[in-house]
Amino acid sequence: MIRFATAALLSALAVSPVLAEPIAYTLDKSHSNLAFSYNHLGYSTTSGRFADWNAELLIDEENPANSTVKMTIDVASLDTFWGERDTHFKSGDFFDVGKNPTASFVSTKVEKVGEKQLAVSGDLTIKGITKPVTLDVVVNTIGEHPLAKVPAVGLNASTVIKRSDFGMDLYVPYVGDEVTVTFSAEALKAQD
Repeated sequence: MIRFATAALLSALAVSPVLAEPIAYTLDKSHSNLAFSYNHLGYSTTSGRFADWNAELLIDEENPANSTVKMTIDVASLDTFWGERDTHFKSGDFFDVGKNPTASFVSTKVEKVGEKQLAVSGDLTIKGITKPVTLDVVVNTIGEHPLAKVPAVGLNASTVIKRSDFGMDLYVPYVGDEVTVTFSAEALKAQD
């Protein structure tokens, strides 16, 4: 009887589907962008980007809840395409780069909310202040990269934050408090 039960268990394990492990991805910075925009006095939308950042993506395609995101941003790499404004944004009036050289995002929950849509909740830290935010993520594609011939993922993420929540309330309400943050990324499976 024990032999029969053992044989049945081994047979069941042999035909059971193997659960996929989450895959670590490395971002292709030449095809990725971290940007932001805000309203200026009701007249225009001013945009900028961060040129230097690092991110770790661990993606479980079958069970997105097992996925994680960690990002660190070099705030001094801020670029709004206008040098004087960049200098002001890096000063104590805004990011205070001398005291707070990095910002970060660490996911706390990943939830599938549509066919190719995820809600990625996490902690955003700017100027030493941490607030919860949720990123709306659209997964463009997951599959073999046609050039690199390795698993790859492409996605777009966005959220709206209030700069005043992070101690940057100068000129509110004249200059928009709400800042739209967007992240477009292409990532390849990390090599062992």
